[in-house]
Amino acid sequence: MKHSETVWVVDDDRSIRWVLEKALSKEHIETHTFENGKGVLKKLRDEYPTVLVTDIRMPEVDGLQLLDHLKRDHPTLPVIVMTAHSDLDSAVASFQGGAFEYLPKPFDVDEAISLIKRGITHYQELN
Repeated sequence: MKHSETVWVVDDDRSIRWVLEKALSKEHIETHTFENGKGVLKKLRDEYPTVLVTDIRMPEVDGLQLLDHLKRDHPTLPVIVMTAHSDLDSAVASFQGGAFEYLPKPFDVDEAISLIKRGITHYQELN
């Protein structure tokens, strides 16, 4: 299985994917975007990212299901969970599921990039 220094962004909202992809590109961070967790699970057969940023509420495979899968198969992969439904239950569930960090929407793009960079450093220290 191939590993590349890449951030994967998973969100069913095209504008969120676009904003993060453009901001990460300005930081010279390679990005791959997905509109749902199903596409990520398929891609994980061949490669995996340095950091994964995922929305919680998505059709088919949601962010918490994706987090479960990743923590089982890639336990050192930092997963940043974001959601527009910034309720305590989602935050608690994502941390219990092993999330690296929680990012409530709407988020400040600079804050999101800073968080992703921390995730990259964390991953590099563990691997």
